[in-house]
Amino acid sequence: MMAILGILRGVASLIFLAVNTTFWGSLIFITTFFRLIIPLKKWGVLCGKAAVFFAENWVNFNNFGLILTRNMEFELEGVEALDRKGWYLVISNHQSWVDIPILQKVFYHKIPFLKFFLKKELIWVPLLGQAWWALDFPFMKRYSPAFLKKKPHLKGKDIEITRKACEKFKDMPVSVMNFIEGTRFRDDKHERQKSPYKNLLRPKAGGIGFVLSAMGDQLDYILDVTISYPNGAQEFWAFMCGNIKKVTVKVEKIPITDEILGDYTEDKEHRIKFQRWLNSVWTRKDEYLEGLKA
Repeated sequence: MMAILGILRGVASLIFLAVNTTFWGSLIFITTFFRLIIPLKKWGVLCGKAAVFFAENWVNFNNFGLILTRNMEFELEGVEALDRKGWYLVISNHQSWVDIPILQKVFYHKIPFLKFFLKKELIWVPLLGQAWWALDFPFMKRYSPAFLKKKPHLKGKDIEITRKACEKFKDMPVSVMNFIEGTRFRDDKHERQKSPYKNLLRPKAGGIGFVLSAMGDQLDYILDVTISYPNGAQEFWAFMCGNIKKVTVKVEKIPITDEILGDYTEDKEHRIKFQRWLNSVWTRKDEYLEGLKA
């Protein structure tokens, strides 16, 4: 009987999510259309704010759906002293697709709407690419060392492209989100990486090093988020069915100091120092997760 109720709850949750996404997504696409046909800077800023308003309402109604469809206990730490008008770089461990709605719920109206750095090629993804563009997600282009060896005149161009993409955030508070493990935690991935951490994959320093090189002087803090599911991480369908009963989220505000600012692309000494700093952050996170287990 409980299994049947769980499936019914999952179906109801998916229907609610689909209707909510279709409604607010349509408004975002309409905003995108008007932004494209009137290519004026002030109009573009206004359309960007409207798109964020629609996206925040999408998150708000998703959160309302969480209340209606499941009884999940949230244990939160460190979310009290956040500012909706601040500039943040948000980093987190990554265990499940459930992490994304959890983060949206935890940070709703506490910090600016979460925005992800995306590869420039993703702007051509049907529907989603245009929605990300309307929401002012910054698109970045990175060149591999092999490519730069063939075309050295493009060296440093990727940083310049990212800086230009971030210019729109100078007058608009922003939260840039990055799962720096690059993928969800799995035992086989952990073993294949030979990760030195018990509960985490190796962090990839390049992504946030690149972001800090491009817009570090605009950001107030790094928010280091640790997500833990006491009964184990589960997939999105289990979440829809209400099978995840508790989640623990800890947020640590890390000041952005000279130690972590610098040219990650060109300065080898800074790159090594930054990687060591990030490894120390990940060590503390791993010890915290191990303590939760105990």
